[in-house]
Amino acid sequence: MKKVFLPLTFMLFIFFQVAAQADRIVGLWLTEEKDAQVEITKRSNGKYYGSIVWLDEPFEDDGSTKVDDENPDPKLQNRPILGLQLLKDFVYDRDDKEWEDGTIYDPDSGNTYDCYMWFEDEPNVLYIKGYVLGMKFIGRRTQWVKENTKRQ
Repeated sequence: MKKVFLPLTFMLFIFFQVAAQADRIVGLWLTEEKDAQVEITKRSNGKYYGSIVWLDEPFEDDGSTKVDDENPDPKLQNRPILGLQLLKDFVYDRDDKEWEDGTIYDPDSGNTYDCYMWFEDEPNVLYIKGYVLGMKFIGRRTQWVKENTKRQ
């Protein structure tokens, strides 16, 4: 019995450690510009997604709701920025310790980029890099800071 129990216990420990590492990005994040808060969640398909849950300025000067007017698809140009999904389809690569194979949408330009995310030395700072044409060395890097509560 001990011969089965110890290896099984070790395997379960490793599984939960990897799952905990992968879920480090789940939660609320303040963008580098400090003008939006994004909530990253893990869906039942095991992939990670992020949507805007707070905006510093959710309204235009005329009082209308800010919308995705830079989107190249005219049918999507009237959707509100608040609630907009920015991050999509990320999976955790435990060897590289990064979330990859996802995309990030930039509502300021209406462009979607391939993207990956990782942590460095600071556990509450998430690094994000969007890139084009499959070339990770070409692109823009930003960092988001973890927050404990949803902004109002």
